[in-house]
Amino acid sequence: MSVSSLTKFTVPLDSDQSATAQGLLMPKLKYRFRALFENLGVSTPRTELTKQVMDITRPNLTFEEIEIPVYNSRAYLAGKHSWDPITVNFRDDVNGSVSRLLGEQVQKQFDVMEQSSASSGIDYKFITRMEILDGGNGASVANVLETWELYGCFLTNVNYNDLNYAEATPVTITASIRFDNAIQSPIGDGVGATVARAIGQTVTG
Repeated sequence: MSVSSLTKFTVPLDSDQSATAQGLLMPKLKYRFRALFENLGVSTPRTELTKQVMDITRPNLTFEEIEIPVYNSRAYLAGKHSWDPITVNFRDDVNGSVSRLLGEQVQKQFDVMEQSSASSGIDYKFITRMEILDGGNGASVANVLETWELYGCFLTNVNYNDLNYAEATPVTITASIRFDNAIQSPIGDGVGATVARAIGQTVTG
């Protein structure tokens, strides 16, 4: 079997829909990523958080539906959108870096000792950045394939999870993060890109 026949390992498409020599594309892999947190807590370096991330959820966008009753039927339009909170699981390291930074962020949002809250969002909100990488490391520098930048982040839940005599697994801390907006980059690709709308054209039956 010739190497060129490997291009057949995909869904058949017409020549004007895909390059004739293009087979399956390499997928992005779940385990090749890093998560960065800008302005979370007060201690530095915040990269300690990045090294202790176990997993993180990508953004989930939902549009409200606006129902328009018309004569014998109904039409639907896209209403306000909302972003669901994301979840991050951290290993709780022996130096206390993760618990310290998350605790500092909690204090920025609400001083538990003094029972006082921040005066405005700018006092405590942070940026979360998720980068999907190509697998490079060391001499072969990792290239970023995709970035999500989440703006206006704050913690809605910090779960210090359980301890268990029967398990030899890392202690973990789970954080839920609410955010105001998200942009996908490289700029021009995906969410946040400038697109032309088909003004005046018929888009529904």
